[in-house]
Amino acid sequence: MTEAAIADHGLIGDLQTAALVSTTGSIDWFCCPRFDSPSVFGALLDDQRGGHFRVRPAQRTYETKQMYFPDTAVLITRFISEAGVGEVVDCMPPAGREPTDRHRIVRMLRCTRGEMSFEIDIAPRFDYGRQTHQLHIDERGAVFSTDGRSLTLCPVREPDDARLGHVRVNAGDVHASISLMAGQVRGLVLESAATGPPREIRLAEFQELFDDTVTFWRSWVSRSTYTGRWREALQRSAITLKLMTYAPTGGLVAAPTTGLPEQVGGERNWDYRYTWIRDASFSIYALLRLGFTEESAQFNAWLTDRINERTGGEGGPLNIMYRVDGSSDLKEESLGHWGGYRGSRPVRIGNGASDQLQLDIYGEALDSLLFAEQQGLQLGHRDWLSIREVLDWLAEHWDQPEEGIWETRGGREAFTYGRLMSWVAFDRGLRLAAARGIPAAVTDWTRARDAIYDQIMDSGWNPHRRAFVQHYGSEVLDSALLRMATVGFIAPQDPMWTATLRAMDDELVTDSLVYRYNPSASPDGLRGAEGTFSLCTFMYVDALARAGRLEDARLTFEKMLTYANHLGLYSEEIALTGEQIGNFPQAFTHLALIDAAITLDEALNRREAIFRSANSRR
Repeated sequence: MTEAAIADHGLIGDLQTAALVSTTGSIDWFCCPRFDSPSVFGALLDDQRGGHFRVRPAQRTYETKQMYFPDTAVLITRFISEAGVGEVVDCMPPAGREPTDRHRIVRMLRCTRGEMSFEIDIAPRFDYGRQTHQLHIDERGAVFSTDGRSLTLCPVREPDDARLGHVRVNAGDVHASISLMAGQVRGLVLESAATGPPREIRLAEFQELFDDTVTFWRSWVSRSTYTGRWREALQRSAITLKLMTYAPTGGLVAAPTTGLPEQVGGERNWDYRYTWIRDASFSIYALLRLGFTEESAQFNAWLTDRINERTGGEGGPLNIMYRVDGSSDLKEESLGHWGGYRGSRPVRIGNGASDQLQLDIYGEALDSLLFAEQQGLQLGHRDWLSIREVLDWLAEHWDQPEEGIWETRGGREAFTYGRLMSWVAFDRGLRLAAARGIPAAVTDWTRARDAIYDQIMDSGWNPHRRAFVQHYGSEVLDSALLRMATVGFIAPQDPMWTATLRAMDDELVTDSLVYRYNPSASPDGLRGAEGTFSLCTFMYVDALARAGRLEDARLTFEKMLTYANHLGLYSEEIALTGEQIGNFPQAFTHLALIDAAITLDEALNRREAIFRSANSRR
């Protein structure tokens, strides 16, 4: 069986870990007990050695459809054949806010028309397939176990079900089949770290697991305050971000996957199962704009905890990324025994960029903390003391080369975006101090802020290109700078800014999709190319809307919506073929979608109000 495409998956999760389910009913990715734990099912990266949990029709001719149960993270995979229609309904009941090794994957099998026989294959491969497992099976279920880890399989059946299913064992894996008629429902529950032996689950209990999960998600979604033009897309993005949040700490993983390539067959295959300072900062801003105050407060707490710890070492008071529990051991290694997604190797776990110097993170953190403060999420005294120390450090260290937002491995440069966000850090710090009347090194921070502004205008602007450029002395454009007007560094109508936008139109934009930069013009230390960056496309929409180019902004946004997968999910990048590539789904993309939609909504509403006002005076 060949690997499913990246976009041919939906995401389920319990707020401590998550699983990807293909359109053919296969769980191809599942790490346990946390997002950043070793995988148990990894067929997405190696169909032969990765492990899977497949449910599919016995007949070979059928169509598949996939959808979310409305307003939830419950996934329905439908199989349509001449003989009947069957469904696999997948969900993971929320695991709560206390860290736990116990997680449940609930797989409901039902026939909705005619009849359908399902084939079931359960083939776990613990520790990225590096550990063998033992199987114990009896009439009540099965246990897959290895050193320190176990998965317990519990069947859903009624007392008279002996005739419905058949089970066989092969090399430690379980294969089963079950035949259902219209209206019949059965299923399986796969549980990690179960507190007891396998047991038969009755339909009433099974239905309760489903109902409780639906209720949880619908209750959560109902707190959104967004009522704009793109409610469905933003709601799905919000649910996806919630699914990628580790509830015990509030940390948001950049993606629940590792090793999915930015170029199929290439080496740009990174581990994104960690929490970036940048992503956490953006999430506070985006979710507050949607009305999700509780989640924003959790992210805010996670961020201030990292600032209070100041464990960054020689690279600065903050690391650029952490594990979901706040620890920072992210040693990078390769899984040499895995073939990678469509031959894309190496498959990496850990992330060697974790100790890079990226100065922009301080601006993103302070920007979100100021916004949170303005929305009522006030900083404590200890938090402010730590922020002062961070800004005092930055005042001494902002003017140095760094690796930059894109985590290049080709050497440090004086990246304009890093300088821009350092300016933001001082600006927001000064605003916080002034708003609260709290102590700050106002003179030093003001001097640093103003020096950065002058330096960017003198060295970040390239008069030959008539644009702000990626780093000082270069002619390379960088879409990270699309945020210059968004953060208030430059007016959206300033000729220098509108000229920069036009330059990006010509060089970085292709049929509304936006590249980060041109690797051939600015070598980043890696072989190969990459697709357009979905985050950057949504940032482009935001920049266009702020510059008054509303028709361009709306068309770009609507086009970008067509690149989502069938469930409204986005990976990191879009290939030339239009397929999604890179880790999936990606938080940064969905955060940028939310921001772009709200900014565009507000701009369109203002224009409509002006039109209405003008017409009313006629």
